[in-house]
Amino acid sequence: MFLGIAILAIAGVAVSAVSLERHYAKSATAFCELGEKFNCDIVNRSEYSSVMGIPVAGIGLAGYGVLLALATVYRSRAETPLRLLVLAFAGLAFALYLTYVEGYVLETWCILCLSSLGLIVTITGLAGVVKVRA
Repeated sequence: MFLGIAILAIAGVAVSAVSLERHYAKSATAFCELGEKFNCDIVNRSEYSSVMGIPVAGIGLAGYGVLLALATVYRSRAETPLRLLVLAFAGLAFALYLTYVEGYVLETWCILCLSSLGLIVTITGLAGVVKVRA
């Protein structure tokens, strides 16, 4: 389970890094613009793409980094299963809020953001299994 979480967290770091790059980029994204309703640039550069001046993608990058550390370096500690689950749930709650913003406020979807949502949903499920088995 820890290996699965680590692999998914690495994927999350990659997705967040691309999103962070797009947050600061000046050019349009060709791979992520699939019409009016799918455009990462609109989402990644909206007023909702930062929290107190910190890019949401940067928060994701840090969060996935901590999940990766818990699943690898700190996996043998007794408190790690609970910490993994709590952090994963926090990430999931934040991702669900951002998905709401995409769908009902911006009315535009970001493929990178939806990919991150899928990753954190899966990580949360695996963290739940780790916690139950602990």
